[in-house]
Parts: sequence; C-alpha cells; structure tokens
Amino acid sequence: MLKFPKKWVQDVASWQLVALTSIPQLGHAAGIPTLQEVTVKAKANDLMGLANSASEGTVLKRQLDMRAVYRPGELLESVPGLIVTQHSGEGKANQYFLRGFNLDHGTDLRITVDGMLVNQRSHGHGQGWADTNFVIPELVSGMQYLKGPYYADQGDFSSAGAVNMGYVNKLPQGIASYGLGQQGFMRGLLANSHEVGAGHVLYAAELLTKDGPWVNKENYKKFNALLRYSQDTGPTQFNVTAMGYGGRWNATDQIPLRAVTAGLISRLDTIDPSDGGEAHRFSLSGALQHTSNYGVTRLNLYSLHTNLALFSNFTYFLDDPINGDQFSQVDKRFQSAMDLSHFWINRLGGIELENTVGVQLQNDVIDNGLLSTKHRQTLSTTRKDHINQNSIGLYFQNSIQWLEKFRTVAGVRSDYYWFDVNSHQKANSGNRFDSITNPKLSLIFGPWAKSEFYFSYGSGFHSNDARGTTATVDPKTGEPVNRVTPLVRSTGYEVGLRTAIIPSLQASFSLFRLNMDSELLFVGDAGTTEASRPSKREGFEISTFYMPTDWMIIDLDYALTRARFTDADAEGNHIPGAIKGVGKAAVSVDNIGRFYGSMQFRYFGKRALIEDNSVQSDHTMTLNGQIGYKINHNVRALLQGFNLLNTRAHAIDYYYTSRLPGEPQEGMADLHFHPIESRSFRVSLIVNY
Repeated sequence: MLKFPKKWVQDVASWQLVALTSIPQLGHAAGIPTLQEVTVKAKANDLMGLANSASEGTVLKRQLDMRAVYRPGELLESVPGLIVTQHSGEGKANQYFLRGFNLDHGTDLRITVDGMLVNQRSHGHGQGWADTNFVIPELVSGMQYLKGPYYADQGDFSSAGAVNMGYVNKLPQGIASYGLGQQGFMRGLLANSHEVGAGHVLYAAELLTKDGPWVNKENYKKFNALLRYSQDTGPTQFNVTAMGYGGRWNATDQIPLRAVTAGLISRLDTIDPSDGGEAHRFSLSGALQHTSNYGVTRLNLYSLHTNLALFSNFTYFLDDPINGDQFSQVDKRFQSAMDLSHFWINRLGGIELENTVGVQLQNDVIDNGLLSTKHRQTLSTTRKDHINQNSIGLYFQNSIQWLEKFRTVAGVRSDYYWFDVNSHQKANSGNRFDSITNPKLSLIFGPWAKSEFYFSYGSGFHSNDARGTTATVDPKTGEPVNRVTPLVRSTGYEVGLRTAIIPSLQASFSLFRLNMDSELLFVGDAGTTEASRPSKREGFEISTFYMPTDWMIIDLDYALTRARFTDADAEGNHIPGAIKGVGKAAVSVDNIGRFYGSMQFRYFGKRALIEDNSVQSDHTMTLNGQIGYKINHNVRALLQGFNLLNTRAHAIDYYYTSRLPGEPQEGMADLHFHPIESRSFRVSLIVNY
C-alpha cells in the first residue's frame, strides 16, 4: 500500500502546497487514501519537518480575516518583509517591495490566485504586471509564501519570492455585507455555497465604489463575480471556477514636490486630471487531484482574457510643450496555461525517496501598444505589437530523509521560451528562443529542541519583455537599441533557523544573498520597466508568531537588506528604489465576548532614489485597525480605520526630470511622490445566513 509522508500537505481546491484554512491530512478508508481536515492553530509548527527553507511559511484564514485592508492587494502584507503600496490610486496594479527589491508591479514576485498566475509577461505597462483587484478577500482560504529561488515548481518572476493565495470551496454560512465610509467608499458583497449532488456550488458578487481623498476624485467603480462547482471527497477531487472583474477609475499619479512647495497644487491634487484607466479580467479554471496506489496526480488548467487601457502623464510638458506628455498603454491578451504534476515514493535500501515531476505550459496571445494622447484622445501611435509568447517548464524534485536529523530536498528546473513579435515597425519584429536550466538544493538539519536549521541554494530567472528581445530601434526616437536577453538568471543562497522552543512562540530567522544578472527597473519618466545592470542583495529577515491564548495572535517581522549594482559605473552603485529596512507588527484579539479587533503597524524604510544615493526617500510609518461587535450569532458590525496617525508621508517616491508650464525646455529634475491616503473610516454590517 502506498504510504503518504507528512510532506504532502496540500489544499486540494487551490493546489497550494501548505495548509490554508486547514491542512489536509491523509488517512485511509478501505485501503484508499482520503483527505481529512485537521484544525490549524499556528503556522510555523506546521512546517517543522516540511519546509525547504527558513523563509517559507503560511498565513491562515483567521489571520487574513482579522486584517484591516484598504485595498485587496494589502492582504499580501501578511507575508513577512513584504510591502504593498500604490503610486497611482485604485484600479492600477499594486507596487511591491521585498528583499531589497522595488518590484514595481511584480517583476520578481510570483503571485498566484487559485492556481492562476497573476503576473503578466510582456505587459503594456511593465513586465510582471500583477493586478489583484479581482480578489474577494472573504473567499481567500489562506496563503503560502516562499522566498528565494529554491523551489523547483516555481518559475518565472519568483527570484525574490512567490505567494500562493487559495480560495475556499464552500462557506460555513452565507455572507451578506454592506459597508459605507469616508472618501466616497461603498461596498456590497453577497456570497454563499450550497450542496449540489456530490459537491458544492459557491457563488459571490461584489460591487465597490471609492473616490479617495483626492482633489480629482478617483470615481473608482468595480464589480467582481465568482461561480464555482467542486467535489472534495473520494480519490478524485476537482473544481471548476469562473471569475469576472471590471473596473474604471481616474488616476492620482505621483506629483512633483516643487509644485506642492510653490503652492501650485495641494499634496492631494494632480497635474493631469485626465489620467486614469479601465480594466477587465474574465477567467475559467479547473483543478483536479487523483490519488491512487501509484501516487498523487494534480492537474490545473485555466484560460483568461484581460484588457487594460491606462492613461498616464509622468513628465507633464517635457516632450510636448503644446499637448502635454500624456500617453496610453494598452494591453489585451488571451492567456492559457496547464500545470501537471505527479508525486510518488520509492524505497531504496530502507530509505524513502519522495519524488515530484511536473510540466507547466503557458501561451499568451497579446496585443499591446503605446499611444500619445491628450485628455485620453489619441494623437499618434508610438508602437503597436502583436505578441505570441509560449513557454514550457519541466521540473523534478526529490526529498530524502537520510538520517533521523538530516534530510535533503534537491531539484532541477528547465524552461523553454519562444517569442514571436509582429510590430508595426518592421525593424522591431522578429522571433527569439531561449532556455535556461536551474538547480535547487536544500539541506535541513534537526529538529533539536523544537528547532530546525536550513541551508538553501538555487538559481531562478525572470523573463524580459518580448518586445525588448526583438527590438533594434527605439520606436519613439528611431535610434538603434540593443536587444535584451530573453531569460535572466538569479542565484540565491540562504541559511536559516526555524524554532518553537518557547511555548506559544514560533520564530524564523534567515540570512540571504541574491545575485541578478540583470536588474529590472521602473523608469519613472517612461512609465515602464527596463532591463538594467547586474546586482547583488544581502540581508536578513526575522519573523515571529505568538499565540499566548486562543483569543490573541501577535505577528512581528523585520527585514534589512543591502542592495547594490555589481558592475562599475560613474553614476554609482545604488539601485534606485531598492528597499532597505521594513518592519511590521500585527495584533488581533477574538473570542473574548462580543468584541473583537486588530491593529497593524507598518514601517517602510528609506530608499536611494538615484544611483549615487544623493537623493533618498523618507521612511513611512502607518497604523491601521478595526474593532467589531457581534450583535448576535449571525450579525456583526465592524468599524475600520486607515492611516490612524494621519501621517502626511509618501506611499512612493521617484526622482526624475519633468516639466511644468513656464519652466525651462529641458525640464527640472525633482522628487515625485504619491502621498498616503489621509485618515478615513469605514463601517460595515455583516450578516451570516
């Protein structure tokens, strides 16, 4: 009979590899393995004897439900060391910071939701665009995070880390929620699940409007809908899910500090009020798991259609003193993918060998473009491209418990990419192929005294924009340009410790180094990412999870990173926007009668804004919180507060050249910033039925 190890802890619904709301634990009925749920009360203990590195972890649904989040993407801030912010208000993808990276909209942080990759390659606005506005927080079952390129099943965009977010198959009770708040906030949600045949139908619908504190109101409007059918009993389990999202908004892009200092605009105003955008996303996905005496086979399939029209103006009147510098980036794509893997166990001389082999396929058919616009009306076309991008990823991973206190996890991954670009400029059309193979190895020692020690090594990669791999001329100036390398390698090293030696306190500590052959940088005056110089990051992270009683959870984490370019350049070796220090503290209380609540503090450290470090951002500290009252068993009232300190700090800072009316033709180099939203409150009524 096939024996399943503790390592196999997967949420069937979303194909995540660690427990989400619960850890499926394999038992046997009539000789056939079945999935049985066990309650999870903490996160680090779950990974003792299971994790590949010290910087791997889980976030439980209970923790996510207790967070006060201004926007859905901020759920990801429950990951230690990860900062989620925004430089353009609502609707646009968030901006991410982790392990010394300014990840822009997702260049080296791989994000998946319900098994679907969120990052979009060769995107009109920037490589790795990861828009999470389609996420409905109440349906998220939990998250697994992995940091560093040490995992064979994680491919493109995962050099800094990966976050896997799962959705529930069913709800214990229906949810009807209605919220109102300052700054034009209104949100309604209806969600429920019903038993149908041998499975369950889950459905949800969300409507939201928000203006924000801005002089030019965002007028953000979005809808979300989900419909899922699942069967999660027996040897074959599956789900089929349809999702839909749509949103439109006015943007509040970063503004020049000199305009605020001179009194031309307020800190909550904008230079070009016609900036904004519109987006939609529709997906159909299916996941299947089959368990037999031969192992466990998992299959995930999905197809999605997305459309984005984004209007931005970062330099104002620098390039075009008459019409202004507003431009539109459009991206329309059909994306299809398959993830197939098989897990089995062999025995060799009394030693068990746990094996996983997998193949991942992805196809993107993309139409994107860059247009010169004024008040969202097209003036001229800078470039238009039709892209067909295909990839195949093959991986194998092996885990062996050599001794009672020593095990290894070794893997290898090979990726193959095909780029086909048909540009409106023939000189920028063409085909490219590239491949890359990356080894992975982790050595795990212990546990001793409820502590485990790790050494991890691995290489990974990110892909570059397909248009850059075939371009020979700048589409705007006509000057010659060099083609970029399609696939860029990263190499990481890490040593760490995970411990639960103190009762109710679980902690992890890691020292890491990550080398990149080419940095992906956000270029503020172009509104996109560009391949740049090689780089190196060294730092440490510490994360603690304390649950002294069943009614209190305390999360603390801090990370410090030194990020530098590694080649010689007279400009300097600091990486613009690279984060140094970040710290977070979250406290939540529940099960103490009718009241419950939480507080979240965040420290976002200084960053060098140019290569010689002569210009830096300031640090930012924010405090969010919520307090709820259980009116009865099925009805709750919730008050949420954001930026409770009412700080006037910046959510993001850049330094580049722009031009305001009346300024010299060559423009002025200046700090450009997006302020944190001013203090606001929201109240919601939640009814379970």
